[in-house]
This record gives sequence, C-alpha cells and structure tokens, in this order.
Amino acid sequence: MRMGQIKIYGVKDRLNPIKETLSNVIHSCMVEALGFPSDKKFHRFFPMEKEDFYFAGGRTEAYTVIEVSMFEGRTVKAKKQLLKLLFERINGELSISPQDIEITIFETPKHNWGIRGLPGDELALNYKVNV
Repeated sequence: MRMGQIKIYGVKDRLNPIKETLSNVIHSCMVEALGFPSDKKFHRFFPMEKEDFYFAGGRTEAYTVIEVSMFEGRTVKAKKQLLKLLFERINGELSISPQDIEITIFETPKHNWGIRGLPGDELALNYKVNV
C-alpha cells in the first residue's frame, strides 16, 4: 500500500457487475488528478445487501460510497479535480448520477501508515505527494 487505499460500498446487485469498470474509472481519475503511477492500484469493494445499506431519500439503488485514504500533502485544487473527474467519469462511463455518488477523502501523515515493514515516512517513494 503505497499510493492510497480505495474502499467502494454499494448495493451488491448493482455493484458486483460493474466492479472492474468502476475500479478502472477510479484509478484513471487518481492517475490524472493526483499523479498516481498507473501500476499502483489498491481497491476494495464492499457489496452490501440492500437491508444492510441505508441511505438518504433521493438516492437510488445505484448509490455508491467511495472512500479514498492517502498520504497528506495534495493541494485543495488537486483534490477538487479528483472529485470532479470521479463524478464526471462515473456518470459518463457507468451512468451513475452524481446524486448517487458520495466521495470522502481521508488524508493522514506518512508516519501513520505501515507499508512493507516500515513507517510510511521512512519509505523511498517513486512518486510525488505534493501535487
């Protein structure tokens, strides 16, 4: 886990058939907006039973929650670009309305990550965090 961790939640009947495409869309947005290397993808899907996934009115069964955990250091501009791209591309490629997408970005200091036996701030990284 070097770049970031992505968790995707949704109703299983809607989420399972689109996992691969959604993963590719999300990753393309991470690469473009945040400069993530194209060969680093860490996505986990949480397909849920309808009775275990409550959400507000005005959403459909396509409602999808995306949580992005990553090192701190990206600019507000870069994070807003990521959000914009995610809404646009998920809607364009999977016909999921922005009304049915919620995204949360969690940023933590590198020293709060444990990766390959080291604290994150002791890793030699081959990518920029400050974009």
